[in-house]
Amino acid sequence: MSNQYQDINTVVNRRQLLMQAGAGFGGIALNAMLAQQAGAATKIATKPLSPLSAKQTHFPATAKSVIFLFMEGGPSHIDMFDPKPALQKLAGQPLPSSYKKPITAMGEVNAPLLASKRKWKQHGEAGTWVSDWLPNIATCVDDIAVVRGCWTNGINHAGGVCQMNTCIPLAGRPSLGSWVTYGLGTENESLPAFVVIQDNNSTVVNGPRNWGTAFIPAVYQGTRLNTGKEPISNLYRPDDVFATQESGKLDLLAKLNQQHAAARKQQSELDARIESYELAFRMQAAAPEAVDLSQETQATREMYGMDEKETKVYGTNCLLARRLVERGVRFVQLYNGAGSKWDSHSGIEKRHSALCKGMDKCVAGLLKDLKQRGLLDSTLVVWGGEFGRTPMSEKGDGRDHNPTGFTMFMAGGGVKGGQTIGGTDELGLYAVEDRMHVKDIHTSIYHLLGLSNMKLEYRHKGSPERPTLNEGEFMEKLVTG
Repeated sequence: MSNQYQDINTVVNRRQLLMQAGAGFGGIALNAMLAQQAGAATKIATKPLSPLSAKQTHFPATAKSVIFLFMEGGPSHIDMFDPKPALQKLAGQPLPSSYKKPITAMGEVNAPLLASKRKWKQHGEAGTWVSDWLPNIATCVDDIAVVRGCWTNGINHAGGVCQMNTCIPLAGRPSLGSWVTYGLGTENESLPAFVVIQDNNSTVVNGPRNWGTAFIPAVYQGTRLNTGKEPISNLYRPDDVFATQESGKLDLLAKLNQQHAAARKQQSELDARIESYELAFRMQAAAPEAVDLSQETQATREMYGMDEKETKVYGTNCLLARRLVERGVRFVQLYNGAGSKWDSHSGIEKRHSALCKGMDKCVAGLLKDLKQRGLLDSTLVVWGGEFGRTPMSEKGDGRDHNPTGFTMFMAGGGVKGGQTIGGTDELGLYAVEDRMHVKDIHTSIYHLLGLSNMKLEYRHKGSPERPTLNEGEFMEKLVTG
């Protein structure tokens, strides 16, 4: 080699060449990996978010989820939470002339007043009044805010149930659970955000309209679960179908649905159908564990009354509700007495006695279980029906619908327990103190979840639609006492 090429500063042997070039090769690989990651990140960033993705609250929330225990048919407040000594004294007499004549479903406003046969006792540190129909719930009153001044506009069951779910007695508005799901999304992408369970698979008056979405996208509607051994129908893949076959079919179906939906953007039901197929696929992995109650201890089963004939059905549903919110389900609605069984126009002693026995232990078990697991602080439990019942008798041993005054209760989710809010008149006919219309009840639920009933809106036909129709006030006593 010529001397001009043998400068000591430029001589590189084979080992040095490989060492220096090798570092370069590593840099090339690293660069390729980083580019791949960047591409994946870009793909993820550009992928549209699910409409059920978790959303920010309007202000700090005290509750993350809701369990609404709906007593369908109208439980009697004056026989359960609102004792009326005057009613006992005036029993058998007509409604005093000083009272405004109410409009009732059956029109028996001139029927004699009916005394309550219940025995009453004060419970808890606050001395909350509860009748002997609810001995188990009575042990939980220090965690409960009893709201006695409720009222509504729905006189019959169709209107009453509709209003308690949507704020108006007529069809055409999104349900409470749908608004909550629209406003907050879900924290679990493998389970429905909004679940509805009817006891004994009975049909609630109005049916799916109670958990429907009306004009907001259908993806926010409730998902109905069954009672019994298989809460979710058609959940499991047939044994003769492989996972790869199922996923391939679903992928093809999704493409066809998306093509179909692209030309029909105004039909939100199509998007909801696509989302439901995707959710169903994810649920095959997550849902079996969520609804597998065999994982629970015998002590827990006994707490809910699952091994007793009277409480087995509702106890099972209440336990399932706890497991669902524990796994991030946002809103669970449990109907009790589906088919208006609380509707005691006659034989109220027999009907209400049986219903209370089948519900009382289950509800108390739910409250105690949530509390011992540290879930009550973040779970708002709401109990009540579409209205109450009148102090006047019907058919001698029953009570008519009473939309003008009734009781509900709330517990957990930031609610201060051990208190009674509001009240009805001395006979329990009209709400007269700290009155809470259904719109106020809904507004309070939204508030505890960190949602403003005035900021939560959906543009429908160019107009801003809000869940409580621009009305409703938060009952601050729920959190301040």
